[in-house]
Amino acid sequence: MLIVLVAVWEASVHAFSLPVYLLPAPSLIWTESLAVADTLGGHTLATLRTVMYGFIASIVVSLPLAVLLTSSRYASATIYPLLVFTQSIPKVALAPILVVMLGATELPRVIVTFLVAFFPLVIAVAVGLLSVPADLVELGRSFKASKMQELMRIRLPYAVPFVFSGLKVAIALSVVGAVVGEFVNADQGLGYLIVSATAFFRTPVAFGALILLSVLGVVLFQLVVIVERIFFPWSAESEETVIV
Repeated sequence: MLIVLVAVWEASVHAFSLPVYLLPAPSLIWTESLAVADTLGGHTLATLRTVMYGFIASIVVSLPLAVLLTSSRYASATIYPLLVFTQSIPKVALAPILVVMLGATELPRVIVTFLVAFFPLVIAVAVGLLSVPADLVELGRSFKASKMQELMRIRLPYAVPFVFSGLKVAIALSVVGAVVGEFVNADQGLGYLIVSATAFFRTPVAFGALILLSVLGVVLFQLVVIVERIFFPWSAESEETVIV
């Protein structure tokens, strides 16, 4: 289907004589992207760095926060509305405010990436921790398992498929968050390249950067899948069974 789509795209551009600045042909996008391959590589690494910083921060914050939310009704009633409030704020509107507060550095972009990615991860982990069968929890308590033992030996292992489902969503959203941050404040990155290229009507380069962003998202998503299959093969199999 991808080959057919590219072929139709190429044929349509030539058949209707579409201007390059409106819709470049795939062959031209390839040629122009190769001409600036070194530049594209540098911008890709810059975006990847922001994505990974935000993604790692979302993991560090989300896991303990999910445990806190599920261990205390008071904490859940207090913190959960604040989490929903943070997600109701448009990140595009927040980004320039962060730039004013924190300066024109990479930190605002990382924070935007973190804010986009961490909420679905918190929810996925919390749902996993709460989805443990009551009989299994009672069995652990009958053996006098402490709260920590219950968490480490029962709840967390049971929640692994949910955790990786959240990680897959979070890594995809991290790419979106990084680009949003680069649109507002950046001097490098694929988002910055798209803005600067379109400003000078270099549409083929902008399309090349857009395609690279898509490839980056797919690769990072598949890396999470590979980690799950290597270290938690039973989790991957159970998830595939549910999907089927």
